[in-house]
Amino acid sequence: MKSSFDEMQIAPDRVRPHYAAYERWLKRQPQEILQARREEAEMVFRRVGITFAVYGGKDDGAAGTERLIPFDLIPRVIPAHEWAEMERGLSQRVTALNRFVHDVYHEQAILRAGIVPADQVLKNAQFRPEMMGVDVAGGVYSHIAGVDIVRAGNADGSGDCYVLEDNLRVPSGVSYMLENRKMMMRLFPELFSAHRVEPVAHYPDLLLETLRAVAPAAVDDATVVLLTPGMYNSAYFEHAFLAQQMGVELVEGQDLFVKDKFVYMRTTQGPVRVDVIYRRLDDDFLDPLAFRPDSTLGCAGLLAAYQAGNVTLANAIGTGIADDKSIYPYVPKMIEFYLGEKPILKNVPTYLCREADDLKYVLDHLAELVVKEVHGAGGYGMLVGPAATKQEIEDFRAALLADPGRYIAQPTLSLSTCPTFVDSGIAPRHIDLRPFVLSGTEVQMVPGGLTRVALKDGSLVVNSSQGGGTKDTWVLEA
Repeated sequence: MKSSFDEMQIAPDRVRPHYAAYERWLKRQPQEILQARREEAEMVFRRVGITFAVYGGKDDGAAGTERLIPFDLIPRVIPAHEWAEMERGLSQRVTALNRFVHDVYHEQAILRAGIVPADQVLKNAQFRPEMMGVDVAGGVYSHIAGVDIVRAGNADGSGDCYVLEDNLRVPSGVSYMLENRKMMMRLFPELFSAHRVEPVAHYPDLLLETLRAVAPAAVDDATVVLLTPGMYNSAYFEHAFLAQQMGVELVEGQDLFVKDKFVYMRTTQGPVRVDVIYRRLDDDFLDPLAFRPDSTLGCAGLLAAYQAGNVTLANAIGTGIADDKSIYPYVPKMIEFYLGEKPILKNVPTYLCREADDLKYVLDHLAELVVKEVHGAGGYGMLVGPAATKQEIEDFRAALLADPGRYIAQPTLSLSTCPTFVDSGIAPRHIDLRPFVLSGTEVQMVPGGLTRVALKDGSLVVNSSQGGGTKDTWVLEA
């Protein structure tokens, strides 16, 4: 495994230019002051209720409990020129992915051309035959994408950025990006007068603008709602937060009904027609008449209203086909096929375990690779070879042999590190970045995104469900 790229330092006595002013400030801060600020942040987050629910944790028996996501005081700083390149790459990638989803449910040109294997799409669990031939507003399927980007170190000390995952279904975490910024401005206002940091607070305005822009064509003043599975969902805080910030109604499935293929919301003043639904639940639960008949979370008849073009769903039904891990390796080819451009952002080299040669290589190198379930999420269902026990490796070997098509494998990237305030003081911890990309009449994003940090020493797993935390992300003005 290659050495990690340090986001702040070029060498022990040399700081990267974009971190120079912050590093001088940090050196002057007594540890007890930083500790007091961390405790203040935790108190405020707890009081406001910024929590997430833990599901299925097998290590500590805490499934179903509410937790704070640990917040780190030391920001991740990105220079303007670096963000500009990343922004161009994100826009390019999400545009191509939206074209791909439209193509899959219409002409299927990329399948006929043999660029993406038809079986990988048409037999995929995320493929929704109900969407074939359905025209969605503006041709946009993924209105909100959360693209995970990592930087891996090279032997010469440089670092290359890679896209690790495309989250196009119901990406979460943007509320933490916004609350982290508010907390940093509260704790350290002097830093924002000394640094020219690009703002992120306008994200809810951009989100609402994006959603209204994709309302059904005949609608002038669109009624937008946010559909949540309810208060027991792990991201319920975010659902309530975003609805409040946008000034739209937060609804559950029981608050909606369909009549004559139009969707209505029940209110104390009577039914109100709904034009755009920002849904935060998976396809399976949206409509018991079309998908899971036992779902009580969705709204009966919603699919028929959607197919008739009378309501917009963000993100669209069937979008998951484009963020399936078995489709991920083909994204660079999608960019070339649909846009005629070379990819700006790189993919991580990926072994498809359904392919015999790839499977043989993976089985021979399990101790060196990261193996992931194609439909896995949250850091579960994966093997990090260099950190795994012999028994864990053998268990994965058996799983791979039993059902190789369920898995992909990738080299173990040494994610870049950023100084982090932990119990022992300031120490490097591995990070990633999730920018949030909005697609409506145009592609927009706020500068930066959510930086996630693996708080355990040496850990590469940044997911909050696995003990990860978050940082504020500063993009410096040009």
